[in-house]
Amino acid sequence: RHGSGDNAARPATPAVSPDPKPAIPSAPAAPPALAVGLGYAGLIPFLAGALAVWGAPEPMRAGASVALLAYAAVIASFLGGMHWGLALRAGPGAGAGSLWWGIAGSLAGWAGLLLPPAVGLALCGAVLLVSYAVDRRVYPPAGAAGWLPLRLHLSSVAGLCCFLAAPA
Repeated sequence: RHGSGDNAARPATPAVSPDPKPAIPSAPAAPPALAVGLGYAGLIPFLAGALAVWGAPEPMRAGASVALLAYAAVIASFLGGMHWGLALRAGPGAGAGSLWWGIAGSLAGWAGLLLPPAVGLALCGAVLLVSYAVDRRVYPPAGAAGWLPLRLHLSSVAGLCCFLAAPA
């Protein structure tokens, strides 16, 4: 049967695309419910920390202030990492600004941990709010504008908690 011409009836094998870059899906128009829930759950340490700084017995206040500062520094770093993710999604043409801004939150959070807690909390609170302001410019062209309302809520509460706890 090999010589009977069966090959003509077989479908052609599709050509392999010369573009080795895999397709990366764009960000959803709005965050999924799980992201919203986890985002709001991430405010628990901010709220509990600010309440503890003002309402806990005196011996616990210093520890609460340091714990809140540490969490704020971690979140500042996380927000910077988002920019690395956007740069990764954009591919080789991504601007260096995203990568530089991506490390700014980590460095500012680290600096905040080296400062007295009151100053570090003010610094981290400012970083959280400035990060939102930067994201307002960066997210829309990256297709992530639908995440901005959630970011506004989370950053506002987190920054406010840091600012309220700083003078305690």
